[in-house]
Amino acid sequence: MSLPIISRAEAEPHLDWLALTEALEAGHSLPRAEIGDTFLRRGEDTLLSRSAFIDGLGIAVKSATIFPGNAGGDVPTINGAVSLFADADGTLEALVDFHLVTKWKTAGDSLLAARKLARPDSEVILIVGAGTVGHSLREAYAAAFPKARFLVWNRSPAPAEAFAAAHPDTQAAPDLEAAVRLADIITSATMSTAPLIKGAWLREGQHLDGIGAYRADMREYDDAVLRCASLFVDSRDTTLAHIGELKTPLAEGVITEADIRADYYDLPSGRFARSSDAEITFFKNGGGAHLDLMTARHILKVWQAAQGQR
Repeated sequence: MSLPIISRAEAEPHLDWLALTEALEAGHSLPRAEIGDTFLRRGEDTLLSRSAFIDGLGIAVKSATIFPGNAGGDVPTINGAVSLFADADGTLEALVDFHLVTKWKTAGDSLLAARKLARPDSEVILIVGAGTVGHSLREAYAAAFPKARFLVWNRSPAPAEAFAAAHPDTQAAPDLEAAVRLADIITSATMSTAPLIKGAWLREGQHLDGIGAYRADMREYDDAVLRCASLFVDSRDTTLAHIGELKTPLAEGVITEADIRADYYDLPSGRFARSSDAEITFFKNGGGAHLDLMTARHILKVWQAAQGQR
């Protein structure tokens, strides 16, 4: 049999957001992943390779090329692929589309947290940031909260208006503070280096999801949010020492590592959970190659089933 090369067009129609969150949860019942990142550069051009090895799931190497000079041309600035290797013998099993894995990993990561931490009766979901990830979040959250209505806020109003027009039951929010006060769930995916969302705007029972801050110099939520919320992360190993959302307040003594209640490896124990309806919960989505591996493995399984393979 030839090596499967799984494209987005072939696989995505068969994928389901809730099934992915169940696969991610199951992946965290296996031994803890070994992960590693490698960067190679030529001027502004970059090769980023993220790898993970999980006993029971195998190995994934997610390679991305970032070529800023491609902007404005016919070639995307970011390209890549995910190489998936067999657990038993390390043989190459499949190449999976980079953008497909990234989309489903990123939004699925946040959706798993929301299914565990957000109130099931949440009715208003605010998406902060009208970019590509925001559209993925709109798809994902609608799967778990089908009766919810959505608000979207963007620093520039025009993209928020276009976003709202592209989705049902979605409205552009002109004022961020008012939208935060109204929402039951706030999910943020921006490139902000200074906090946008303030703890003074929050109320009991909300769930907060932080995606956009992925570098040490980035923040989306202010210190007051972290002080008043119960804190959860997808992985302590890939967030606390690397991402400004937590690294900076940890360094400044605003919070301590003991304030991080749980990560996904605590799912089997039941500690990754809301403790009351009044509690404010905050989840930091840090990504990580182990989640790429879990997602790629799930995509391969779904694709094989669609092809009539076992």
